[in-house]
Amino acid sequence: LVRAGDRLNIEIAGGGTHPFQRWFEQRIFSKPRFQELSGLYGYLAKQFTVFGQHVHIGCSNADEALFLLHSLNRYVPHFIALSASSPFSQGVDTLFDSARLNSVFAFPLSGRAPFTLSWDEFANVYFTKMESTGVVKSMKDFYWDIRPKPEYGTIELRVCDTPLTVERAAGLACYLQALCRHLLERNEPPPEEDDYLVYTYNRFQACRFGLDGMMVNPKTREQISIREDILATLRKIAPHGQALNSMAALDEIERTAGRVGNHATYLRNQYKDSGSVQAVVRASVEALRTGP
Repeated sequence: LVRAGDRLNIEIAGGGTHPFQRWFEQRIFSKPRFQELSGLYGYLAKQFTVFGQHVHIGCSNADEALFLLHSLNRYVPHFIALSASSPFSQGVDTLFDSARLNSVFAFPLSGRAPFTLSWDEFANVYFTKMESTGVVKSMKDFYWDIRPKPEYGTIELRVCDTPLTVERAAGLACYLQALCRHLLERNEPPPEEDDYLVYTYNRFQACRFGLDGMMVNPKTREQISIREDILATLRKIAPHGQALNSMAALDEIERTAGRVGNHATYLRNQYKDSGSVQAVVRASVEALRTGP
């Protein structure tokens, strides 16, 4: 991909936001759906020039999909903090590790899915009611952090910023895969509605402070650093990483949480050294080519 870009004189980079693009200069593609969204959401649509990594996990049946979706809720801060690569927006440091997700939160159908572990209840009660209001036409109208994707037979984790490197992207996908394999053993306390009491708080902590944020375990109500919770989870799911032959990718996650930090930290260090958001973009381009 990078070589193809070189032939076209195009540089390719990761990152959850472009550090200095101006939202009001963006143009809306002529596809009818995008034009409809632009008319509905106004300037929010143009501010939504952000870039995320979505990861799909295959599920054997629909009820299992909802079980996994809600079991993952307490781990959402992990993926936000590990993938965070959008500290800059509109040319300034936002003080958030993931400023990208602030653009998502502005939309009325963002956030979390309603709690039910029954696909029949979800599809034939909740979705049917929502569809009857005219607010939604399809599952694509929900901008949830994790949502079902029935046509693929998956759930889709949508909170990750686009990393700067392929290695980090693969690490995130393998971390999710091993974690889901662990959760499907059903040795953890089952998900319940009260798990979401601290969901928004935990998500904010991950967006604002990244790996240095604090989160509340929804089961024990204890506070723990996001960094330490990731490292503890990695130890727990190690047998699944071995079974999936993904330990090298999980080692990337361990290095990120334990030593090198996320890509938001890397980009801030580049800005500190150069004083230039243009240099931040250059560093992002080089990171995809050679690794930071």
